[in-house]
Amino acid sequence: MTPLDWTVIILYMIGMIGMSVYLGRGQTSQDDYYVGSRQISWWAVGISTMATQTSAISFISIPAFVALKPNGGLTWLQYELAVPLAMILVMAVLIPFFRQLELVSVYQYLEHRFGRSVRLLVSGVFLVSRGLATGVGVYATGIVLSVCMGIPLWATILIIGVVTIIYDTIGGMSAVIYSDVIQMFVLVGGIIACIAYAAASIGGMDAIFAALPSERGAAFDFSTGLGDGGAVPFWAFLFGGFFLYSSYYGTDQSQVQRGLSASSVDASKWALMLNGLARFPLTLLYIMMGIAVYAVYQNSPELAAAIPADRPDYLIPQYVLLYLPSGIRALLFAALLAAAMSSLDSALNSLSAATMRDFMAERLDANSNFLRWSKITTVIWGFVITGFAFLVGSISDTVIEAINKIGSAFYGPILAAFLVGVLSKRVSANGIWAGIVAGVGFNVVLWLGFPGIHWMWWNLLGCAITSMIALFVANRTGGNDADIEPYILRWSDIRKREESWMPIYGLLGGYFVLMIAIMSWIHA
Repeated sequence: MTPLDWTVIILYMIGMIGMSVYLGRGQTSQDDYYVGSRQISWWAVGISTMATQTSAISFISIPAFVALKPNGGLTWLQYELAVPLAMILVMAVLIPFFRQLELVSVYQYLEHRFGRSVRLLVSGVFLVSRGLATGVGVYATGIVLSVCMGIPLWATILIIGVVTIIYDTIGGMSAVIYSDVIQMFVLVGGIIACIAYAAASIGGMDAIFAALPSERGAAFDFSTGLGDGGAVPFWAFLFGGFFLYSSYYGTDQSQVQRGLSASSVDASKWALMLNGLARFPLTLLYIMMGIAVYAVYQNSPELAAAIPADRPDYLIPQYVLLYLPSGIRALLFAALLAAAMSSLDSALNSLSAATMRDFMAERLDANSNFLRWSKITTVIWGFVITGFAFLVGSISDTVIEAINKIGSAFYGPILAAFLVGVLSKRVSANGIWAGIVAGVGFNVVLWLGFPGIHWMWWNLLGCAITSMIALFVANRTGGNDADIEPYILRWSDIRKREESWMPIYGLLGGYFVLMIAIMSWIHA
């Protein structure tokens, strides 16, 4: 790293903070801070949502999976298959309903529908799982960058944590979204730069494709993941992925909060549609970067020697360090830091929103400065996550893996709580409590006792078990006598309301077919 590299990175960080100061002007309420006064453009919300998905882990790990990881290759594309289909459910059923209620925390709906205990249960699960997973993400990015940038691990964690805390606390959701937009463009530019320099150094695109081993060129793994040993099973990622992405985009505070920040219901839908269409091409770019850099790896003893056998994630950072010129190299490392910050800033703002709206609002009196407390809560979560990132290194790999799997253990049951609440009038709080406990318990049994069942199936199975138990309890106990009409939907209402959007939903369905066709062409 040269002085020019460090100058570029430092200026980038200063720019992020300066933008947050500008965007944070005039904030007077929690709505201003947490949902940008509900006036943010749909394209910014959509790009920001995608930037959170496009984390530093993706930038590092997807190319490494394609090029070096055991059982890796182009089968990563299967992760994207269910996204456009899940968007249809979220756009048609969940987001318009939440926008109608003008929520800040999506878990407020659960209190309206089932009572405070269910709201606190699901919000508490979100706070714990998102906080732990974000800390792991900061650590995982920090350890790679510390080696490649030649600075201590504590320094990379502090850079990511402190800068993000500052601009997130000052600017709120507006700063989160517009910083993510900038970070997204930096990230895509970094990917294109890596591919271009690799092609120039290896002799063109034909040489790049020729270097990929045939066993890594298959786009499909038609195993089921139900005891047949499939590492990336097609059917699990198609059906389980539908429930995972429906839950993530439709019930996870870190994602839904963006949709609640858009200027209208239609704007929220357009943002989701952008994600449904754009994630697959972005993943293709990541995969192309993995193929390109692998070709360099095959012809460069220096690059091969720089990557330990048990650290395939060093592939992209070491390639950047060794092959890209000063200045461009700085932009790439700034892109990695940007990707890490885009994941952290989303988590901080959503964790703060859920804490304040779900747990603290009733504890503060009418004279409290809610905006000040919101920012204090953001800072506290920032220190908690950054501090946890320092502790992750002392935790065994099995525990880290367990933290990352917690999401799939809970996503299906949480999705079921919302879907059953929105679509069924009979289910009460007792039913949904029983359903969530049964659904999560079932997934934990699969996790501990049936390792042959791929974790992606947990999302579908957890949703199904939760729904069935909740409906069973409702039938046994007589259902819900509360006045819940404002918080449920009928299929006839959905059909009438969504009539103008049917062509868009048809487009997303057709896009899914196109994705299958492209993957089949690649696979052949």
